[in-house]
Amino acid sequence: MLPATTRRPLRIGIGGMAIESSQFCPHRSTYDDFRVTRGRALLDRYTWTRPDGDLSRTVEWVPLVHAVAVPGGPVERATYDRIRSELTDRIRESGPLDGLVDDIHGAMSVIGLDDAEADLTEAVRAATGPDTLISAAMDLHGNVSRRFAGHLDLLTAHRMAPHEDAWQTRERAARNLVARLVSGKGRPHRAWVQIPVLLPGEKTSTRLEPAASLYGRLATVEALDGVVDAALWVGYAWADEERCRAAVVVTADDPGLALDQAGALARAYWDARRDFTFVGPTGDADDCIARAVASSARPFLISDSGDNPTAGGAGDLAYMLGRLLAHEDLASGRCTALHPGLTDPAAVAACFAAGPGAEVTLRVGGCFSAGTGPHAAPYELTGTVTALADPRPAPGPAAGASGRAPEGAPPGTPRGNPAYDGGGRRAAVTRGGVTVVLTERRTPFHTRADFGPLDPLGYDLVVVKIGYLEPELYAMAADWLLALTPGGVDQDLLRLGHHKIRRPLYPFDDEDFDDPDLTPQLL
Repeated sequence: MLPATTRRPLRIGIGGMAIESSQFCPHRSTYDDFRVTRGRALLDRYTWTRPDGDLSRTVEWVPLVHAVAVPGGPVERATYDRIRSELTDRIRESGPLDGLVDDIHGAMSVIGLDDAEADLTEAVRAATGPDTLISAAMDLHGNVSRRFAGHLDLLTAHRMAPHEDAWQTRERAARNLVARLVSGKGRPHRAWVQIPVLLPGEKTSTRLEPAASLYGRLATVEALDGVVDAALWVGYAWADEERCRAAVVVTADDPGLALDQAGALARAYWDARRDFTFVGPTGDADDCIARAVASSARPFLISDSGDNPTAGGAGDLAYMLGRLLAHEDLASGRCTALHPGLTDPAAVAACFAAGPGAEVTLRVGGCFSAGTGPHAAPYELTGTVTALADPRPAPGPAAGASGRAPEGAPPGTPRGNPAYDGGGRRAAVTRGGVTVVLTERRTPFHTRADFGPLDPLGYDLVVVKIGYLEPELYAMAADWLLALTPGGVDQDLLRLGHHKIRRPLYPFDDEDFDDPDLTPQLL
């Protein structure tokens, strides 16, 4: 029930800016890369904001503005400033807010800023004033600096990687906020500590130990009397900032309890640091291709992990295409492979101009990355245009008010913005046994629907620009290898060239550096 003194529904705003940004990616994220949502469409992203929902009598949801993009390179400063200004302006124009749900990612990099989420949250806090409670929902691959977390009253993160619980996380952030406001207890205590460990997501999947047990502990901690939430972040490895490292926040009414539990979780993570391994068997590109061709498992999936656009890669590297066609069985057609998601708008336009069945000679790849190294060189491809598709919707009202708009290009998400139109036009070109899907825009291939008319089950190999396999791909794969390929999200962190991260930091420094101080601090 509402406190006796409350005579009106709680006014809770919803907004945020979410993107994961690799600073080692030559792509730059601009305003056109974001899907910007306002008004009723913003409320329709969620299930718990429905007019007939259980919170409808308690809360007046106030849509502000939300901007989300497929992960990529750093955000242009003008784009960030534009979205930040709209968000803070709408907060001020909305009137007093009891609370605000801050729907973000946590690994946004902006050109010219060292801690973009801290800058954004400072601006949001200045707009709301000191009395509004702010609850943030984050990706577990976010970075949690003290400067950032200090402006928040509640914060939580995903507990699964892959992020099958992304929408539960947002709902938990919202319901924790509502419960706090209804109780009248005010701000809880937050115990924060960073851990000097920075690992890629492909080594910290909750499908495997030790992440499965570490994240499994969070619900147990949260169930303790007086604890509001427990959260653990592995950090984001492809940014080069001081804040990049693992972190724990425990939120509770009892400050001692929060400190004790945060310290225990941090120590457990630190002690397990050497136990993290890749989520699947690995090899370089040629090794993975040879093992896949020789296998009888079909379809055999390979992750082109260094150019994964959903981790922040450019998605334009033709490196893996070149390695596929360098294998005699694939080049001759004795074995087949489907390689979707190579971004090259000029090549797509040339295929549409040539038409289905035409033979084309293209220089594919490198539209963002050319000149950044030998792995980024365009590849000269001569082949046949075997499929053309334009998935963009006809003009009209946006579809999809299901309340489900998952990461990337999700089913049920309102379409019509270029960042969420299925990658714009697509062209499939076949040479020998290899079919490459060229896209106008950077786009993920995570579900069967993402492949459109091409059936991935009809190929011997499916080589996707991804890291760990998302659930539908994981279920599809008869076998799987993680190729440690070059790119903006290279799994070999030590060869990327970090120089701004705070040292010492595992695994960048010798494993036997002094035992770190893992004493949590109250924010």
